[in-house]
Amino acid sequence: MRKVYLDYAATTPVDSRVIKAMKPYFDEKFGNSMSLHSLGIEAKKALENSRKTVAKFIKAKPEEIIFTGSATESINSVLKGVAFANKKRGKHIITSSIEHHAVLETCKWLEKQGFEITYLPVDKDGFINLIQLENSIRKDTILVSIMHANNEIGTIETLKDIGTVCSNHDAYFHTDGVQTFGKIPIDVKKMNIDLLSVSAHKFYGPKGVGATFIRKGVKIEPLLHGGGHEFGLRSSTSNVAGIVGMAKAVELRKKEMTSESKRLRKLRDSLIKGVLKIENSHLNGHPKTRLPNNANFWFNFIEGESLVVELSSHGIYGSTGSACSSDTLEPSHVLLAIGLKHEEAHGSLRLSLGKYTNKADINYVLGVLPNIVKRLRKISPFKGRWK
Repeated sequence: MRKVYLDYAATTPVDSRVIKAMKPYFDEKFGNSMSLHSLGIEAKKALENSRKTVAKFIKAKPEEIIFTGSATESINSVLKGVAFANKKRGKHIITSSIEHHAVLETCKWLEKQGFEITYLPVDKDGFINLIQLENSIRKDTILVSIMHANNEIGTIETLKDIGTVCSNHDAYFHTDGVQTFGKIPIDVKKMNIDLLSVSAHKFYGPKGVGATFIRKGVKIEPLLHGGGHEFGLRSSTSNVAGIVGMAKAVELRKKEMTSESKRLRKLRDSLIKGVLKIENSHLNGHPKTRLPNNANFWFNFIEGESLVVELSSHGIYGSTGSACSSDTLEPSHVLLAIGLKHEEAHGSLRLSLGKYTNKADINYVLGVLPNIVKRLRKISPFKGRWK
């Protein structure tokens, strides 16, 4: 049976070249980067070289890059750190209704601490309204957090315009760049980004490594206290092997991103065109302004969970809803936010492509999916209740 992995938005396989770069730092160059002996100095050098690689990729300065254990840690550090460092100036934060749970749950926690959160709605494609954003900013607004591209429906927000609005009103601008980093260009200067969160395992690097861009001058409190690592903003012994792996993955993305994105767009468009030939199938997210590897659908009269299980039995691995919360039976908050009804949101399927996806994989999916949909609809308990 053919194996087709189409869940790259959830995680990616580690590139063999990344594994090779990491290996010496597990057993040969294993020193603590804070140690003063030669092994420690060697580890410190690798750490700082990695910092330069990541910084250069987004047009930042090395000292503006803080390594973390994940994007979730990065997001928590940013939202909580900026909130508490600037609470005398204001306690109002703006975000969107379709953010990742790492943002939304942190915002809920901050509300319990006395901060006020404005959740901006989005249109049917997942875009926020810039006028509404500007009108929502107040004198006590200290932070705006809007994701670069949505992890479920793939819609890419107009980051430069959002950053300009925030800059004009002296509010810090944070973006969750987890799905875009390594797929489409990010320039923190041109996009007026003050803070950015990324994760290595989304672009063929190792799990357990992330990074935060913090523009010089941003007032922020550290989440972790201890030995003063990462310029005092993230105390914890550095995961040198993981960080080296992340930097190698960035280096490879720099060389391959443009051509890879172009190739994936063609495959994505072919997949979308084929799936939409299925009766009562619909595309979620903007048809063009979306991640090059993202295709998200909903199907009438079908449960997404059943669809994912059936596809898996044919060697096709996709997801329904967000991978980080796909074990819940609740409908996707993103799909509800773009206007889908509960029963429609339950019929979703996300297929995300990657570097190892080829035309034969897409053809295989398009050969298998229609029959699965047809079979599931025959036994669906929903069909008779829908108009």
